[in-house]
Amino acid sequence: MLLKRLKGWELPERAVTSESVFHNRRALLKGLAAGPMILSATALAGCSDEASAEADAAKQLAAVPPDPSSHLYPVKRNPAYADGGPNRPITDPDYATSYNNFYEFGSHKDISRAAQALKIRPWTVTLDGDVAKPKTIDIDDLLDQMPLEERVYRHRCVEAWSMVVPWSGFPLSALVKLAEPLSSAKYIRMETFMDPETAKGQKQHWYPWPYIEGLTIEEAMNDLAFIATGIYGKPMPRQNGAPLRLAVPWKYGFKSTKSIVRFTFTSERPVSFWEELQDSEYGFWANVNPEVPHARWSQASERPLGGGNDRIPTLLYNGYAEQVAGLYKGMEGERLFT
Repeated sequence: MLLKRLKGWELPERAVTSESVFHNRRALLKGLAAGPMILSATALAGCSDEASAEADAAKQLAAVPPDPSSHLYPVKRNPAYADGGPNRPITDPDYATSYNNFYEFGSHKDISRAAQALKIRPWTVTLDGDVAKPKTIDIDDLLDQMPLEERVYRHRCVEAWSMVVPWSGFPLSALVKLAEPLSSAKYIRMETFMDPETAKGQKQHWYPWPYIEGLTIEEAMNDLAFIATGIYGKPMPRQNGAPLRLAVPWKYGFKSTKSIVRFTFTSERPVSFWEELQDSEYGFWANVNPEVPHARWSQASERPLGGGNDRIPTLLYNGYAEQVAGLYKGMEGERLFT
């Protein structure tokens, strides 16, 4: 049955190459160039192949057009969100920008090279549904209208890895106000781009493309809800969801949909991408709770990127309970944590 097929994250951790090993490849190559080493002919051939691959990757990155919004960054950091909390340093950008989920480009983590094919201009954002006046806005016009700032947020993946990232962007509430939703609007349905010729993963027909996610209006108006347009003081890299993505740090990462093209205001609760695929494991709310395990693994701890295999305890609502727990009072009948 297709829904039970092995997903990318279902590998046991012992089978996953650690980030430190992945990045140490480049240190090894530098060492080879720095001085003589006695190697077999086979080993030399292998290093030559990898050096060639690195060179090809560098050429591909150099060919990617620059982001037209580069002049907007860096932006001022919001002091209310200045760090990741006690003992949570900001994740090294090499990890956060190379270990990514983006199923449009593949079901593995090493999709950063493939994601460079994403065309981020022209790019428009549509606000429609139950709004005063539907509108479509060019991404650069939208950025000019929004109050850009930087926020450091913790990010917790449902796969039990985590990172601490300085996002640039604007409060989702600012976009809601721009849309002028009607009183009938109870939810926001967010839709990602659809371009199977560019994003080969979208040719996999067993997935319900395009990627859909949703929030309630109350969640969207919470101060934590954020539209991220940049990271580490620069425009958003393609593999991280350029040119704009959602960041809701109290929820599992699959809620933070990437490369959004449409925000639809509606009276009906959206059915999200993963919920449609396997609703017994991935619900609408997806709030972080260490006491509620995933159907196939514990959520009690997490592995910070860059920390090897060291694990730390996971916090309720990913440590943001004070800001968001009130959103869910009186909802005991809902599956808030799956």
